[in-house]
Amino acid sequence: MKGIWTGAAALVAALAGVEAASYDDIAPIEVYGQHFFYTNNGSQFLMKGVAYQQNYSPNGTTDSNASYTDPLADSAGCKRDLPYLKQLYTNVLRVYAIDPTKDHDDCMETFASAGIYVIADLSEPKTSIVSDDPEWNVDLYRRYTGVVDALSKYKNVIGFFAGNENVSSGNQTAAAAFVKAAVRDTKGYISSQNYRSTMGVGYATADVPTRDDLAAYFACEPGNTGNATQIDFWGYNVYSWCGDSNYADSSYGERYDFFKDYPVPVFFAEYGCIEGITGGPTHRPFTEVQVLYGNMTDVFSGGIVYQWFMSENNYGLVELQDSDASVSPYPDFTSLRSELASVTPTTTARSKYTPSNSAPRAPPQVPPGSPSRRPPRP
Repeated sequence: MKGIWTGAAALVAALAGVEAASYDDIAPIEVYGQHFFYTNNGSQFLMKGVAYQQNYSPNGTTDSNASYTDPLADSAGCKRDLPYLKQLYTNVLRVYAIDPTKDHDDCMETFASAGIYVIADLSEPKTSIVSDDPEWNVDLYRRYTGVVDALSKYKNVIGFFAGNENVSSGNQTAAAAFVKAAVRDTKGYISSQNYRSTMGVGYATADVPTRDDLAAYFACEPGNTGNATQIDFWGYNVYSWCGDSNYADSSYGERYDFFKDYPVPVFFAEYGCIEGITGGPTHRPFTEVQVLYGNMTDVFSGGIVYQWFMSENNYGLVELQDSDASVSPYPDFTSLRSELASVTPTTTARSKYTPSNSAPRAPPQVPPGSPSRRPPRP
């Protein structure tokens, strides 16, 4: 089986969380045009993911008193959660902060053997690009490249987010230039270290009025610089489908129309609204799954549900019990599992796909008096 999965088998692994025979069986994921593909057989990769971090809420601020727990350094926790993650057909985990000095071998091999990939944010609570007072400096660069160094050896790393919701209001748009600088320098570092070229660098946006302008800005490339500053993928944190909404009322249709000609892959980096749910936030019906993995798959590459661990924000799918030794799922875990089990996404093979919109976009116009959007140097 090693290295010779058929297209059908790889698709099953992607969509159903089927275990690989071993860590060596997992094939890296690459970006080609507007989609993700397995590098070994060219079958399309659609994300069925979960945000996997306990008690951490990234929001473009720097809190000197904040702390975090590295979820990929907790071998026992990864093994504890794996059977439940597999029940949700998980093939991607998003982690918001890892400690580059810790050992991640056990967790990364545990997940890889189950066909599960990772997208990692590069910042951490004490070292991030601050929305209201942005900088891109040497300390940030060292933090970002340290995370790349720590995770680059794992074939099941899809890539990294250089920022998450750093622009959440109209008066924070200047922060975009600093995040784009982080994209440029992280991509440059990956290349300079001869790390695996399929690892991408992207940005996760909040669902705010500036989102379309931000999408255009991060996909643009000034001058004749190839794609040095262009993102490799675009994550979208979307909470507009609440309860039993629909394609129109949730504005999913508007998002589909906007991104249908986008030059890089787009996916929901977070989704799973808890507002207005009958029975409370732990009873989310996840009816959006039918649409996200239905008519939207030719534009959107799936999504990542927020979130695995229950915390004060009430978004958790499971509760840890018995001194964190066991997992107890909530009702919305069951509904998500049922919805994911019932979808049959339409995919395309890389060999039959010709990108028609892969050229970087021209830089958007900067209104007079606006801050420069040229990415700064650290």
